[in-house]
Formats: sequence, structure tokens, C-alpha cells
Amino acid sequence: MTVAAISWSAANARRMERQFLLSPAKPGEAGPGEVVDAMLAAQAQVLSAAELSVGLRMDGATRQDVRDALWGDEPSLVKTYGPRGTIHFLPTARLPLWTGALSAIPGVPSPFKAGDRLTPSQTDEIVAAIGDALDGARLTVDELGEEVVARTGPWAGELVMPAFQGMWPRWRAVMHVAGHRGVLCFGPNRGRKVTYTRPPDFGAPVAAEEATAALVRRFLYAYGPATPREFAKWAAAPGGWAGDVFASMASEGEIEAVDMDGVSPVWVVAGDTEFPREAAGGVRGAQGGRDVRGMRGGRDLQGVRGVQGVGDVQGLRGVRLLPYFDAYVIASHPRERLFPGRAYERALAGGQAGNFPVLLIDGVVAGVWHQRRSGRRVTVTVEPLGRLTAGQRRELEGQVERVGEVLEGQAELVVGPVSVGAHA
Repeated sequence: MTVAAISWSAANARRMERQFLLSPAKPGEAGPGEVVDAMLAAQAQVLSAAELSVGLRMDGATRQDVRDALWGDEPSLVKTYGPRGTIHFLPTARLPLWTGALSAIPGVPSPFKAGDRLTPSQTDEIVAAIGDALDGARLTVDELGEEVVARTGPWAGELVMPAFQGMWPRWRAVMHVAGHRGVLCFGPNRGRKVTYTRPPDFGAPVAAEEATAALVRRFLYAYGPATPREFAKWAAAPGGWAGDVFASMASEGEIEAVDMDGVSPVWVVAGDTEFPREAAGGVRGAQGGRDVRGMRGGRDLQGVRGVQGVGDVQGLRGVRLLPYFDAYVIASHPRERLFPGRAYERALAGGQAGNFPVLLIDGVVAGVWHQRRSGRRVTVTVEPLGRLTAGQRRELEGQVERVGEVLEGQAELVVGPVSVGAHA
């Protein structure tokens, strides 16, 4: 069987195009829900960073557009527990797929002592209590805890979870499970207090096997070519389980292997083997970009952006700023290609991506940055890892201006060392 051979730079160009990083979505082309769908999910434990991730991918958007998508009358986004058990924005329209897939991913062994662990039946009881308590309500964590204990019993409120120099009640160990099962999401803050509520009615979760396969297809469409190990890292899933899922999908003809810079097999959605062409000086054009609806298994990929053509792909040669925990840097592999040379040490925290906001030049990490806000003034300090050309400096100034627009402030650029540490 002939295996398609592609380069990492061509794959990287396609990833960026499909995630609105080469050309932001025009007004009317895609809203916050569709943009996050193209990213799969947007990590959101730092809310301002998630707002920036989404806003920078939309021409003219601000953080208020993202907040309207979360808390408005017809929300297209939900803030909840997503992949890796961390807080994410998820597209409301995809909640049946997400709840089916996240519930199907095998969990890791509990870190708690045997006497402090929840049994499966206790987990189910707490999750049901959370769902009942949040039905039509917005509760703080303390209010939710009172409701859960009242519905279950004192055992759920016993302080057994070490957390932040204190102890949390037992029921909080499964908050992420409640999110994965679709009975809990975040509501708007009440002052400085976080609130929780139930997501909009989204229908029944997709069956586990179907949802898992759909999630793999969507991951490969957004971030492929990729290996089972890379998918497992992104999903916080056991490597052996991910390998079995890939093997099953390959045997069914749902995914296919390609060669990327001599590494094989790496996997793509079956039929999705069109990549930008290489030309002198970098990636310049696309090999017949087409809508993904023509692909095998395309029903769960409809509406996801495809490679648009020569003009769009040329944008790979440019400057971009990405905030903390941006989906592109977390999910793209291999790490050493995305973080070449000094970037691997400077912009990663022990090999972990996302803990530093990054400067991209021509699609790879070429520096770090940090923003500090005082009133409407946003000071953006950028530390390049090499000398910027005059053209790159102008593009960087434009990116800083756009950061200010998204954050609804007035941004100024400072080029120099970033003195704060990871996740500061």
C-alpha cells in the first residue's frame, strides 16, 4: 500500500489554517461557537486567556463577544470540565458528542486512600445530586455543597481531599465527572464567586464507541497527522486504550497512515491527505483544498474549516501572539518541531506546553510574552528569541494592537525580557 509522504511544515500550515490562525474568521463566517469547534475546545481555567484565544481568531471580535456566547440568551459556548479534566470552553452544539466521549475515556487510578475513595455507586449518587441541585439554579460551590450533602448524606461532605493548604469535602472529587456527564457547567460569576449551573438541554449523549471515534476524527482533522500517544496525551487517556482505538478505526478504514518527514505511521482522517505544497522560501499553496463533508465519516466534521487555497496558506509566513494554554500549542506535535532550539527550554515548563504565552513566527514558537493591565492600558512585553526584522516588528505591533482590542483596552508594546515565570 502506498503511504502519502508530507512534511511537518505543510501539516503545520494546515493546522493553522483550520484553526483560523492564518486568517481570522470574517464577520458572519464563524462565531465563537464555530471557532472553538475548529479548535475542538479552548482551555479556560484562565478566563481572560481563553477569551483572547477565541477573540484573536475572529476579525474584529472582543472579549464581550465571547462572554455573550457563554452567558447570552442563546449560548453557543459552555464553560465546563473538558479534556484532561481541566476547565474548557466547549461548543454547545457538540455537547452530545463531548459528553459521550469524555465519559468513555478510562480514568486514572484514584490518588486517595482506600477509605476516602468514592465507590461507583457513590459517584453516581453525587452526580445525580449535583444535577438535581443545579436544575434551574446558579449556585456557588458552598451552596452546591450544602445541596449535595442534603441529598446524599454527611459522608459526601467529609473533608478528605487535600487542596490549597486545606481540605475539601469528598463530593468535590467528582465535579469534573458531573461536567463530563453533562449535568454541571459554570455560570457567570457572582461578584468574585464562581457559580455553577446545568448546561442547556442538549439531548442524549452520543453512544460511547461512536463518540470516541468521532472525537478521534475531529482531533486528527484539527491537529493531525498525529499518533495514538499524542491523542492520549491531549485527552489524558491511557496510551494502550488510545492505541486500541486507533487500531480499530484503521481496520475499519476510518483513518489512514501517512509518513511525516520520515516518521511513519502517523494518522489522518481517511481521505484527508491533501496538504499545502512546499516551495522555495516556505509553504506557498494548497493541494486542492476541499470541504471535509466529502470525507468518509464527515457527518461529525461538517462545518469545520478546510484549507481554502493559495492566498490563505501564504499567511504562514507571519507573526502571531497566542495566550496561555492556547489549543494550538497544547495539541500540536512533535513538540521539538513547534518549539525549535532555544524555544524548547524558554517557552515550555518541564516539557509542558501552554504555561507561557508565545510568539509565533512563520508557524513556530520564537519567543514568549506577558501582558499587564492597569485600567484600560495593557502593556504587552514580548521577548523574542532572535532578532526581529523591520517587517516582523511591524506585524508584532499589529498583533499587540489586536490584543488590546480583544481585551477592550489600549495596548502598548515593549520588546525586552519577560521576567515572570510560567503561568504567572
